[in-house]
Amino acid sequence: MTVLLLVALLAACVHTDTSGDAAEETLHVARDVVGDGVFSAGIEGPAFGPDGALYAVSFGRDGTIGRVSFDERGDGRAALFMTLPEGSTGNGIRFDADGFMYVADYTAHQILRIDPRDRSVGVFATLPGAHQPNDIAFAPNGMFYASDPDWRSGTGQLWRILPYGRAALLETGMGTTNGVEVGPKGDVLYVNESVQRRVWAYDLDGSGEISGKRLLIAFDDHGLDGMRTDSVGNLYIARYGAGTVAVVSPQGELLREVKLKGRKPTNVAFGGPDGRTVFVTLQDRGAIEAFRVAIPGRETGL
Repeated sequence: MTVLLLVALLAACVHTDTSGDAAEETLHVARDVVGDGVFSAGIEGPAFGPDGALYAVSFGRDGTIGRVSFDERGDGRAALFMTLPEGSTGNGIRFDADGFMYVADYTAHQILRIDPRDRSVGVFATLPGAHQPNDIAFAPNGMFYASDPDWRSGTGQLWRILPYGRAALLETGMGTTNGVEVGPKGDVLYVNESVQRRVWAYDLDGSGEISGKRLLIAFDDHGLDGMRTDSVGNLYIARYGAGTVAVVSPQGELLREVKLKGRKPTNVAFGGPDGRTVFVTLQDRGAIEAFRVAIPGRETGL
């Protein structure tokens, strides 16, 4: 039994103080945060902002971003945050340390930079020759990585974007690249291929170059979508069509699969007051579900 798996098992009896009494906390059980049909089937890109709100694309229709605020019980209330410029359609969302929002604009083949204070929009990076981009990951050193699938041919690419917006193609000829994430120490990059159902790991150096490509894990069925890591490096993977979020150790061991209400999760994000709630966007429901975990995320918006 690995140390990480032992930690996860011991954490199944985490206790929280409610009304002065210690009550056992239930982990890995999904509940609704935002109900059916509030977002369109394009719902994606969940990320927590510095204001403690959750942001996701396609509120009501594509080309928009929704903002979800929370009450004391953790129930969400979604509202329109903004409409993107004409011709832009958002997918993955990330925030930097200064609170700026970055959105993968897959129809205009660029990364948008949004100031949440005044909702001004600028082009942070253009990806010449890109098919999308789809998802983006923000590394501790300020670099971004973007997946770039071509769904028609079943192939994909991988991009790196420097902190000042210059984009470079890192790898081509891959499968349908989709979920992308960086490990908590910034020394490993994870990329999955949806149709081929594989997750790859790369070593990252200080300049953002990749090396040592290796297969982390492969699945026998269903698709793969967005991913996030927790603070010790476990990878949470949206299993599109399976209706689960798979939790995989840094060594490639499948630790568990968390069952969801919907069948088509598109992405995940950590958040909440302690960073230990996983929020999941569901394409088939146009909704957002959530479940509690023992270990906080690498990025939580805190």
